[in-house]
Amino acid sequence: MAALEMRKPSWINYWGWGSGDMLGAGAQAVITGWLFYFFTTFCDLTPVEAGLILGLPRLLEAITCPLIGYVSDNLRHTWIGRKVGRRKIFLLLTIPLLPSFALIFVTGQTFTYYLLTFIFFELLYTMFLIPWETLAAEMTKDYKEKAKFAGARMLVAQTSAILASYLPTLIINNFGGKDSPTTFLIMAAIFGGIFSVVVTLVVIFSWERPYTEAEKTIQPEPLSLARAALIPATMFRDLFSTLRIRAFRQHLSIYLGGYIAQDIFNTAFPIFVVTVLLGGTLIISQLMTAMYVAQLISVMIAINIVIRTGPVLAYRIAVGFFSAALLLYLIFYFVRPAGFGEGLAALDGNVLTALNPLSAGFSPTLVFWLFAPIILAGLGRGTLNFVPWSVYNYLPDVDEAVTGQRREGIFAGVMTLVRKVAQSGAIIATGWIIGAGGYVSATDGVAVQQTPQAVNTVAALLICGPIAVMLAGLVISWQFRLNARTHGVLMAEIDRFHAGERTPSSETAREVVEDLTGWRYDRLWGASKATAAPPNTRTGPDIDPGAGPS
Repeated sequence: MAALEMRKPSWINYWGWGSGDMLGAGAQAVITGWLFYFFTTFCDLTPVEAGLILGLPRLLEAITCPLIGYVSDNLRHTWIGRKVGRRKIFLLLTIPLLPSFALIFVTGQTFTYYLLTFIFFELLYTMFLIPWETLAAEMTKDYKEKAKFAGARMLVAQTSAILASYLPTLIINNFGGKDSPTTFLIMAAIFGGIFSVVVTLVVIFSWERPYTEAEKTIQPEPLSLARAALIPATMFRDLFSTLRIRAFRQHLSIYLGGYIAQDIFNTAFPIFVVTVLLGGTLIISQLMTAMYVAQLISVMIAINIVIRTGPVLAYRIAVGFFSAALLLYLIFYFVRPAGFGEGLAALDGNVLTALNPLSAGFSPTLVFWLFAPIILAGLGRGTLNFVPWSVYNYLPDVDEAVTGQRREGIFAGVMTLVRKVAQSGAIIATGWIIGAGGYVSATDGVAVQQTPQAVNTVAALLICGPIAVMLAGLVISWQFRLNARTHGVLMAEIDRFHAGERTPSSETAREVVEDLTGWRYDRLWGASKATAAPPNTRTGPDIDPGAGPS
């Protein structure tokens, strides 16, 4: 296969593509940070109902995520794929529909209304997210350039999260009403408009992998009824074939360890503030803003760590910071520092004034317990967010060594599928546990006095749940060896495959490639299939189902 002439990305491409995470992470920051609280405070929904609304749509994405990834991969040799772009066609379809995000935040509706509007937005979100995530892996093969794409994405993500957390404070300060549902409707309308703008920027400043000369000669094959009927079987075959890549299996464990921990924290934290810290919307907004600012700083540091040493060290440091924050909340819960409640009340809901030594509620103890845990949490969470998506950009390279194909779309689909299913389970379980603990939702925005059992349940869930999940990911991280050095070895071997070589350049190269792929070297590049088509014409993996990995 002829070598591809790759365009060189510039800063505008890094940031143009990365701006897409204003939707990717911004929507999730609003949803995971505020929607459970909004439903249980202003919509007369129970914690169980709120958890179901947030969780059930993600189960539907068990079909839509891999389907969109599979279809976008296989649009490459169709008329629309060549003229518009197999990824960009999905992005263009979402642009006019994204302002519908605000419909979720209309109060006075039924459980069914909130469920259906959330399902609709999640479908739009998936139509954008899967194709968009593939583009960074398509625009460059270079390890450092891929890390820069991931870094730009995460910096935008953390900026959008800061906006999602601080907008309620700005709206309350300008329009009044500390605990008003109108705050959230205005916020959602602002974000809906921003989403359409950033997707437009992605379309303008990104590109898809160029065609090789051999690919240009392939004539698009019409989609017959018989071929269409085979799509589900082929799609799920491709889907499960990704799990035969060792580095990808390890990556999923690390990914879920960090993200499920945050799902539990995001859902329980506003309730923890209300029941344990005895705060309201304004305090939640300002504490979350402090956390997301710390996350932004964390990502900037993590970019350099990942480029220089690889993702594993950064991941372990992040788990340590986040766990330390949760342990501080555990200490706070048992100690209940003297004067904290009085000092917080004196701030009149504006915790930022605690930093002013002249404010009525100022005390070093108050400042420490308000900001130390949440800043530590942010320093850990930023890196936990960055590491998996920096690694994702290299996984299609590992897969190419095994199959001889570029399957960015199916990998993005699988990652999002696994993420959504796990997130669904985490949010539904969190809502159920909070409800089972006796938590009573507010009525028309008026908080209810909670029982000690309800408060204990919320605190235990916030602290113990994330730590348990992160420890599982931490154990797997000791086996993960994809970094700048091993990726360089892998890419050199792939270049040899393209040149027709089928033997390793050295014993070290063999060990590295076999460790990352989980396959013997003589089984790579589709060699396990006796009659394989040229790599650029295949549409499915060339892994013989009967030939297992090494």
